[in-house]
Amino acid sequence: MSPDMSDDDRLSFIDTTFVPPDAPCWVSILACFLLACFYVGSLYVWRSDLPRDHPAVIKRRFTSVLIVSALSPVFVWAWKEFTGVEARPPLLALMGIRLEGIIPAVTLPLLLTMVLFLGPLIQLAADCPWGFLDGIKVGLDPWFWALCASDMRWLRNQVVAPLTEELVFRACMLPMLVPCAGPLAAIFTCPLFFGVAHFHHVIELLRFGQGTVSGIFLSAVFQFSYTAVFGAYTAFIFIRTGHLVGPVLCHSFCNYMGFPALSTALEHPQRLTVLASYLLGMLLFLLLLFPLTEPRFYGDPTPVCSLAAGSSSVCS
Repeated sequence: MSPDMSDDDRLSFIDTTFVPPDAPCWVSILACFLLACFYVGSLYVWRSDLPRDHPAVIKRRFTSVLIVSALSPVFVWAWKEFTGVEARPPLLALMGIRLEGIIPAVTLPLLLTMVLFLGPLIQLAADCPWGFLDGIKVGLDPWFWALCASDMRWLRNQVVAPLTEELVFRACMLPMLVPCAGPLAAIFTCPLFFGVAHFHHVIELLRFGQGTVSGIFLSAVFQFSYTAVFGAYTAFIFIRTGHLVGPVLCHSFCNYMGFPALSTALEHPQRLTVLASYLLGMLLFLLLLFPLTEPRFYGDPTPVCSLAAGSSSVCS
């Protein structure tokens, strides 16, 4: 979409490219539910007595989730055919796979997420034995990345899980939810499937006796809450930018950082500096949340927003 397009032209584009679905919203909810079940179910098609972090288990699960992810666009296509949704953007564009606005999509959402994690990043830098230049040298060393790529857990956490989960739970589900729920409601509905999908970890923790029953379920509730909030954030990024790459990079970065270690920050030798950076990061994040995800940077209106039946502040 041209940045020189007038507001009337953009409104005309939205009005003429979307036909509300004839089928009720339960079709979209059911499609999302089945897609989530297929994704999680694919992890358990392989019978094994080994824990989830064993390289053999990880490799098998790579195979199954990659197959499900490759087939996931079929769900969107079938939903589109069944409901009668007609949209000008092609299927891949609706799923955030496009070139328009790719450079901002690669950089700005990741920058925004790094701002949110300013506190943990400062804390990490303060505790790191390397100097800044040493860190740059390691980051530019191809052998370092080759070593990372040879680690199955690193590949799972930094590459395969972010790519497949964002493809399935954001790129495929949001285009099915936006037409009936609207962009704002879709942002908060989509993460519920993502959060519930992570409950399958309870099965393995109970199976291998890794903690008490109450402790495992408390951990599962916390993980559901965290993943639901994170899922709402990446859904917001996807709808605002219309790109898959931004949520994938943010997901990978958050997997690397983990949940902020607030208890450690309170006991840090440089506590005031670290806590101030936590507060500054949150304030800057709130200030930059909408400016850095301005749809005009990524091709306004974004394809998924063209599915919205009416105007929404999320899409503008």
